[in-house]
Amino acid sequence: MKTSGSHIKSIDAMRVISILAVVLIHTTTRTLETVHYNLTSYPWTLLLNQMSRFAVPLFFLISGFVLELSSDRETDYLTFLKKRFTKIFIPYVFWSLLYYYFVYNQNRDNLIHVILTGNASYQLYFIPTLCIFYMIFPLLHKIYRFIAHPLSLVLLGALQFWFLYRDYFIKHGGSDFPTRIASLSFFVFLIGMVAARNKDKLLEFAKKRKCFLAVASTLAGFYVFTEGDIFYHKIYNIGAIYSQYRPSILIYTILIALVFYNIFEKIDLKKLSELSYFVFFIHVIILELSWKLFSGFVTPNPLFDISFFLTVSGISFLIAYLIHRIPLLSKITG
Repeated sequence: MKTSGSHIKSIDAMRVISILAVVLIHTTTRTLETVHYNLTSYPWTLLLNQMSRFAVPLFFLISGFVLELSSDRETDYLTFLKKRFTKIFIPYVFWSLLYYYFVYNQNRDNLIHVILTGNASYQLYFIPTLCIFYMIFPLLHKIYRFIAHPLSLVLLGALQFWFLYRDYFIKHGGSDFPTRIASLSFFVFLIGMVAARNKDKLLEFAKKRKCFLAVASTLAGFYVFTEGDIFYHKIYNIGAIYSQYRPSILIYTILIALVFYNIFEKIDLKKLSELSYFVFFIHVIILELSWKLFSGFVTPNPLFDISFFLTVSGISFLIAYLIHRIPLLSKITG
């Protein structure tokens, strides 16, 4: 596997794919909201929406992978936090203020509460949860041997499955409060850490079983789609299709990560990957503006969903590219 230091091409590719999946979730969600969740008439929209649900869990997995891969170069705890938080927190605060005061300015929550919970816009909840993982990572790194023990992984995996089952099938989802999301995502973050320590063995495993993994991940994706459809029509709660915290999606995420890890081993998407953080922040604004053009043409035709998605993602990446040509500005905006 070709690397530059701790740089791995597959991770860049997975980061790009994840942000595209996030955009696809949000564009198809807007369509489903508009048609009042008429899933029977819009199965294609639901299919795209559900098969993209690996996006956020995969982001957490990537985060654990990258942190563990670079951990030996870190010094003390405060230096670690300063380096990581400067990179993610400044852009996060900038965009939170922008959404809070100009985009969704009817938000009645206290600004401090909004910053702490990621409530300025619906995609921002991810960042406070990521900050939780950043804060506890040095401890996790120190007890890595305990975490990576097969018995520990089995027990932690079983605990995660129970949390996910309870949240999805019993509670039917809930708020995006950071501690809740962290409790539902800790295992993929830990899996990312373990994967970083075994990256070469993992690549060999993925190569030898590429056909099996491709079929298994595809079947898992269709299962997620079917599960969401059936469960929604059983309980008529949008949490059935909105939740990406389910036992099935945990399995789906791990399988599809292995597929991507092999496929994109030699494909360099580093430049696009560097734009993904900005795209994560801005794409909701682009979605809101683009919807004024697309809202009058909603149709079950899959071309509608694809066109809307390509418009939002394309404009978002273009703006990200232009902003990143101004180094000082990109440090503020991500």
